[in-house]
Amino acid sequence: MKYQIIGKNIVVTEAISDAIIKKLSRMDKYFKNDENVDCRAVVRSYKNGAKVEVTIFTPDTTFRAEVKDEDLYNAIDESIDKLQGQMRKLKTQLQRRYEHQGLGKALLYDVLEGDEDISEGEVVRTKNLDLRPITLDEAIVEMEAIDHDFYLYLDTDDEKISLVYRRKEGGYGLLQADNKVEIK
Repeated sequence: MKYQIIGKNIVVTEAISDAIIKKLSRMDKYFKNDENVDCRAVVRSYKNGAKVEVTIFTPDTTFRAEVKDEDLYNAIDESIDKLQGQMRKLKTQLQRRYEHQGLGKALLYDVLEGDEDISEGEVVRTKNLDLRPITLDEAIVEMEAIDHDFYLYLDTDDEKISLVYRRKEGGYGLLQADNKVEIK
């Protein structure tokens, strides 16, 4: 696994870096070829604590966890525990749904970089996405893997740009564009 550790409002000391790498190395068992796995950890310091955001990019999917705590090392531990929980959950879902198939392709999910003091209604980030054709079931699995409330994808069944989202009342919703996109 390749590591990138970034500090915001904090100097990432060797002790902090070693703690993150040591905890993340426990996750090597989840990856067949960990040379193709990149990990980005963003450590932020605030007046009343710290926040740790860890994103793991694999060729198949992306995992992300964000934890805010008064103690930096507790935040590191909790974020790694969260990631392991996501991986176990995804593995179980895939075993049930796809038996012998691997993970579906995922959109890259980057950590939001910016201040916490963002005014309401302000656009803080723009992303360009390369939508890969996948099925609705694969999109739901990917959305759960990145622990997000929505997932934008190109549906292989009807070639429409689609957005699956988690409903507050439970279950999922699906939004689809009326215009079709030609899949090459």
